[in-house]
Amino acid sequence: MSAGATNDPGVAAAAAHAVELVPAGAKVGLGSGRAASAFIAELGARRRRGFSVVGVPTSEASAALARSFGIPLIEITEDVELDLIVDGADEVTPTLDLVKGLGAAFVRERIVTAAARRQVILVGPEKLVPALFTTGGFPVEVIPLAGGLATRHLKALGAVPTVRLEGGAPLRSVNGNLIFDCAVAAPMADGGAVRALQAAVRAIPGVVDTGLFLGTAERVLVGYGDGRVEVLTRPGHP
Repeated sequence: MSAGATNDPGVAAAAAHAVELVPAGAKVGLGSGRAASAFIAELGARRRRGFSVVGVPTSEASAALARSFGIPLIEITEDVELDLIVDGADEVTPTLDLVKGLGAAFVRERIVTAAARRQVILVGPEKLVPALFTTGGFPVEVIPLAGGLATRHLKALGAVPTVRLEGGAPLRSVNGNLIFDCAVAAPMADGGAVRALQAAVRAIPGVVDTGLFLGTAERVLVGYGDGRVEVLTRPGHP
């Protein structure tokens, strides 16, 4: 199996569908994780057949995979606007609000998403939830100096933060920061309450960003084991 390929037929089907959304000559944000890797592999296969495209990776792993397929990489300069970013998610609500961040690349994913006209998300049906925090909490990236302060403020907001570990030591993001995984007491179906929580967390000194992507996805491609792909669009989008 080639790099980036997946044994999950649903993810493979969603990735193949996403490639069809990429126009020739496009500038594409390359997300991180299993679904995004499957998309990069599909895009790379098309590139090897002569399709013109350039990418902006959201992680070192995505960059290495793109290079292995010969996808040229560019930086986001003042004049660069991406046509779309294709990425995965950990939870998707009926209104297409997202939790992302199990791969710890969500700050870079936020930046690349902000530079793109469209965000397309690839998931399996197990990622669809009736409300955010149905299967878990949300991650927060914090500058190390602010770790104690952020912990206190997050607890005051009702979250239970835990520093993410790797090999028994605190995991450092690609930006050199800590990742706090924040548990919450119950799922939150109220979009307004989730947005208020997002704003309060972002206002904590030393917090870089959260894994809450609210109102950013234009569409979600849900890949099923039988090869079907369901297309979900955010309310107000065709």
